[in-house]
Amino acid sequence: MKTYIAKEKDIQRSWYIVDAKDKVLGRLAAKVASILIGKDKVIYSPHQDTGDEVIVINARLIKTTGKKLMQKTYKRYSAYPGGLNSETLGSLLNRKPDYVIRHAVAGMLPKNKLGEKLLKKLRVYADEAHPHKAQMPKPLKID
Repeated sequence: MKTYIAKEKDIQRSWYIVDAKDKVLGRLAAKVASILIGKDKVIYSPHQDTGDEVIVINARLIKTTGKKLMQKTYKRYSAYPGGLNSETLGSLLNRKPDYVIRHAVAGMLPKNKLGEKLLKKLRVYADEAHPHKAQMPKPLKID
């Protein structure tokens, strides 16, 4: 049996919108990553971009389980001595709520050029307002 390779003409992209209000961060990120990769489609190929565009709104209103708001830390290093900066999830949600979801989804995508290409199809907004009404995104239900 031969391996199926999707042709560019067979790939049909659509837009989805996800409301992140009261959704658990990890479950939301897993579903969004699956849509971006295209695993929900019949023509899925692991080495090709067959996924759809995803808009996430209300990123500021996500939920987490346990004590993650106080205990989970995000670290970045400036490459200078003493340049390690760490910030808790709670303070990062107040400052940059879109970064939290983008970081979670990026961790679930491939770590190569294809993953970078897939991450460009994700748009995250802190509130309900977004500039993609012309694309007529379909609502995506996440349990």
